[in-house]
Amino acid sequence: MKTVNKFISISLFTVLACVGSVSISATVSLPAYLSDNMVAQQQATLLVKGKSDRTGVVTVTASWNKRATQGAIAADGSFAVALPTPKAGGPYTITIDDGDKLTLRNVLVGEVWFCSGQSNMEMPVKGWGQVKDWQQELAGADHPRIRLLQSKHVTALTPSQLPQVNGDGWQVCSSATVENFSSVAYFFARQLQQRLGVPIGVIDSSWGGTPAEAWTSASTLTHVVEHQRNAQAILAAQGDRDVLCRKYEKDVISWQETYNRADQGMQGDKPLWIDAEQTGDGWRTMQLPNAWEWQGLENFDGIVWFQRTVTLPDRWAGKELTLKVGKVDDTDITWFNGHKVGETDGYWIVREYKVPAQWVQAGKAIITVKVKDGSGLGGICGDAADLSLGIGDDRISLAGQWRWHIGVAHDDLPYRAIHPDHQNYPANLYNAMVHPFKDFAVKGVIWYQGEENASRWRGYTPLFQALIHDWRLTWQNPTMPFYFVQLAGWQEPALVQPDAAWAYLREAQANALALDHTDMAVALDIGEPYDIHPKNKQEVGRRLALAALAGSYGRGHYQVPQCTDHHVEAGRMVLTFNQPVTIAGDQPQGLVIAGPDMEFHPAQATAQGNRLVVSSPQVAMPVAVRYGWANCPPNNLRGRDDLPVAPFRTDR
Repeated sequence: MKTVNKFISISLFTVLACVGSVSISATVSLPAYLSDNMVAQQQATLLVKGKSDRTGVVTVTASWNKRATQGAIAADGSFAVALPTPKAGGPYTITIDDGDKLTLRNVLVGEVWFCSGQSNMEMPVKGWGQVKDWQQELAGADHPRIRLLQSKHVTALTPSQLPQVNGDGWQVCSSATVENFSSVAYFFARQLQQRLGVPIGVIDSSWGGTPAEAWTSASTLTHVVEHQRNAQAILAAQGDRDVLCRKYEKDVISWQETYNRADQGMQGDKPLWIDAEQTGDGWRTMQLPNAWEWQGLENFDGIVWFQRTVTLPDRWAGKELTLKVGKVDDTDITWFNGHKVGETDGYWIVREYKVPAQWVQAGKAIITVKVKDGSGLGGICGDAADLSLGIGDDRISLAGQWRWHIGVAHDDLPYRAIHPDHQNYPANLYNAMVHPFKDFAVKGVIWYQGEENASRWRGYTPLFQALIHDWRLTWQNPTMPFYFVQLAGWQEPALVQPDAAWAYLREAQANALALDHTDMAVALDIGEPYDIHPKNKQEVGRRLALAALAGSYGRGHYQVPQCTDHHVEAGRMVLTFNQPVTIAGDQPQGLVIAGPDMEFHPAQATAQGNRLVVSSPQVAMPVAVRYGWANCPPNNLRGRDDLPVAPFRTDR
């Protein structure tokens, strides 16, 4: 990606690099969202702000009304001039005159949306994402009335005033400019532009693998359970990095001590399972390489110890060996006969460690790998060819059955402290990638995030709703529309997982529908079990656009199909929905029912308008029904317009 903005001269001045603002004359610099090709929100206020090295006044004239509006230049050179924007149209020019004239060209007025979240929002049309039919999508991506603005990946410990963006500000949508732009934002914009017939601007401010608290202001986090004390410390430090780093170091030491005490494979700082063959209670076998989520440890984050015993031939005695452990998700420490041979952090790195000659004897050898995973998939993964031991081409394959034992689950530990420089540090992304846009009017927000918070789903309901309130305060718009995507299906397909973290996270997301001017795009049906980044982003964008068209523009009807009530009647559970429901097939998929023992069984169902009558021969006294209650469940209930029914449970 391009990494700097530029000062663009309109006379004979040299082009200079700058960060966070665009200067188009020798004396005036502007925030990066004020540039050529921009879209201004229609029938709103465009605040033309910036800095000048002159004194006196700045005169701003927009060609849509040719009215000159003046603003004083403050002692620090700053100025701000408010322009009322007309109905959608253009192209226009905006001229800023402080003695030298600066002109923004090819300006459109229309609808502007702020698009944010983690990797499924960031996922580009091509780039690392490669959405479904990406070649055809790129070939047809020339839409001159759609404009794109992409924030850089930056962090800040206090709220920034100037945004930092990729490229030279706003870009006209084309095959070249959309290639590495958010696919969800693009497909959303394309739907709106086609339906509304007005210019659409989308701001992509997203970062993969980031939690909701990083996108929330510290002042708001002081009111959110589980984040209060940390946020108070952040505010008290007033941006002093040294203070926050010292706090981080203390927190990490305390956390590591807690971790070691909880890890069954550790006694203080001493590893217990490295120099003897482990076969006792709690030790089981797993086929490697493979993610442990596919081997019975669904949704597990934490430490797992792996061990493999091999027999070394006489010819290797006293010779240096190469131990290949493959790709480990995320961190490993590896021992050979009780001797540490290496450790690596990074799921993409193929591990290759040297075993010194003095440790190599013929006969039995024990290899132990301690694997720590913080989110998503975990385990010893990669290719079988990358898992071996030997000298050159003389090797023993280590692919196959390994013994394993859980050390500790992250759910049993407090959340690990994050370094203040990291993008996941609370408020860091809000400060650098949200707050700088506060003076630029937008119609609303689309949001796709939650994967990084799944293991901490218990706190997501208050956190997510606080974030929505927070952003509405930031833009000083208490009714600002906020449309979000519920997590798609992912991981090993299963009918029901009572403790599935992604199911609980989806429920926490849906709880935000209690807030006015919100809506949700259900994506359960378009997930991909073995890809956390499903490729059908076109449908995600379409569903978000349907919500926005109905909720923000009065175009059509949109309502998430949801279960709203239930009661037991003659040994059957009767579910009531907010709209007529159909079953896409002979029998429902992903619908389960339980009696007082809370053992769930596949359910039969009959659709009757907005009611679903659910039963099972195995359940005489129904007390609970769940639908889509797994990380990656089957699902085939549909509501109006063939939209998927949101997953639910009646036993809340």
